Amino acid sequence: MHTPFFHEDSGCVRFWVPIAGIAVGATISRETLQHRCAPRSVGDDPLATFRTNQGELEEAVRRRVARGAIEPVVIRESDLEPDRAGL
Repeated sequence: MHTPFFHEDSGCVRFWVPIAGIAVGATISRETLQHRCAPRSVGDDPLATFRTNQGELEEAVRRRVARGAIEPVVIRESDLEPDRAGL
């Protein structure tokens, strides 16, 4: 499996999620990470924020792929909201 990293030029953390034996590439912006995962922090390391929330972010990728998203999966703020389909 590839190691997650922060891509300075795009301002995104790039990472891979194992799904059915395949490493699916995904990305999340620094802004989305901070807004959804660390809203009270200023100047946090995006990669550290990613690692703290990695499980939730990987689940968001799995949900997107299950709904038909193709690689690279771009995680949006709405992907991190509770799934309301069962409500």
